[in-house]
Amino acid sequence: QSAPKGRIILPQVQVLRDLLDHNAIVTFTKDTELERTLASFATPPELVITDSQVVQEVAQIVPETIPLTTFSILFARYKGELEILARGVRQIDRLQASDRVLIAEACSHHAQEDDIGRVKIPRWINDYLGEHPNYEVKAGFDFPENLEDYALIIHCGACMLNQAEMGRRIMEAHRRNVPITNYGLAITKVQGVFERCVKVFGV
Repeated sequence: QSAPKGRIILPQVQVLRDLLDHNAIVTFTKDTELERTLASFATPPELVITDSQVVQEVAQIVPETIPLTTFSILFARYKGELEILARGVRQIDRLQASDRVLIAEACSHHAQEDDIGRVKIPRWINDYLGEHPNYEVKAGFDFPENLEDYALIIHCGACMLNQAEMGRRIMEAHRRNVPITNYGLAITKVQGVFERCVKVFGV
């Protein structure tokens, strides 16, 4: 729903542009056509990049011998400290019902009925934990001052922030000893494919 017909969302466009700039051979396909696409290759791809929301289904199709990651994890590595964000995602296992979780969005987009940050991620975490922490959404370019009040910060992919600003947010949370991660890492964690999706980066 976040990619209307005829459009590709910004993170995918930016990754595609970077791959083409580095003379990579790129094949785009839908998750429903992935199995047939892989079977058509004479040589397996060196990397499969997927949307975080279908990572569980994609992981079941892509052989373990082929590296797999998500667009959101690529942005975590490009715009921030992937190791810090990867450590932060493990905080999900320690969340309790009394904890406050900050969902940080860099832009003030129109929230959809099944919004990824406001609806899906909280629901998936609740299902994963069997607990219901308290989620608070902060949208826009202002980052909260009271970071210590939160047990975990889950940040969007930050496609609207530059590298310096996203890095500042990560380091501010790190300086205050508040675990921080991003949407893509959180999704792979609760979907059971976190280790596989960061393996290509040696994390």
